[in-house]
Amino acid sequence: MELSQAAPNDSALLAGLRAGNADAFEELVRKYMPVLLRVARRFLRSEEDARDAVQDAFISAFKSIRDFAGQSQLSTWLHRIVVNSSLMKLRSRKRHQEEEIEMLLPRFQDDGHQVEPSIPWTETAEALLQRAELREIVRAAIDRLPETYRTILLLRDIEELSPEETASALGISRNAVKVRLHRARQALRALLDPHMRGAIA
Repeated sequence: MELSQAAPNDSALLAGLRAGNADAFEELVRKYMPVLLRVARRFLRSEEDARDAVQDAFISAFKSIRDFAGQSQLSTWLHRIVVNSSLMKLRSRKRHQEEEIEMLLPRFQDDGHQVEPSIPWTETAEALLQRAELREIVRAAIDRLPETYRTILLLRDIEELSPEETASALGISRNAVKVRLHRARQALRALLDPHMRGAIA
């Protein structure tokens, strides 16, 4: 949720945007482009797709700026728009065969015990991304998740959307969000376990 930490007072910028000031729009792009790109890149593995999603988000924001009530920060509003823009880009892609998530989940013996027992670690994916020594490993592990599950994990654990917001954004039920998120977290944990053994020991 990087955008929520951006400049708390955008009243002058907002006034310029509502007045249709081109300079204000240029300032908006210059100010928020880097952080919006980081958000889009999390969802879209292609740099070109991420830039397209951000461009679409800015156009959408510019068109609807007069409808922005100002009840949240401008940055929070932009954050939601770029997440939606990224999800639309994902949906517009030609569907491809996804890797089965079962291949990534922990394996269990007939007696119910895990074949390779997990070690205890309670940090969230977002917290792990803050640890410099693990950041690239965590990002790579998240990228290995099938797109359906990766998107759920990003929306819930990184972007911090509620289950209801996630369900609405993806057009699925709240229960489907819960099930997919559980499986995504299981798979991510299995992928990270070998690295976490050394990090936590």
